[in-house]
Amino acid sequence: MAEKDPRLKRAGVAGFNKPKRTPSHPKKSHVVVAKVGDKVKTIRFGQQGVKGSPKSEGESSSAANRRKSFKARHAKNIAKGKMSAAYWADKVKW
Repeated sequence: MAEKDPRLKRAGVAGFNKPKRTPSHPKKSHVVVAKVGDKVKTIRFGQQGVKGSPKSEGESSSAANRRKSFKARHAKNIAKGKMSAAYWADKVKW
């Protein structure tokens, strides 16, 4: 078995591509150590203290519009894939 990547321990996450809340971080709400192929990158994402979107079942029209607007506004960056903060924010918070 290979040595565990020190970036995982430093970020305090369970493994690659496993996002985690960071309540004590001053600005960002989540951290993930993203890995695609042999590329590894620590990404902090999400604005601290901002609610993402509530669960989709029975969501209000204003919440639905917020979610759609976020996805439309960040669509180009979300499309960049796992190595972008927008991808993780979309997946975890929205």
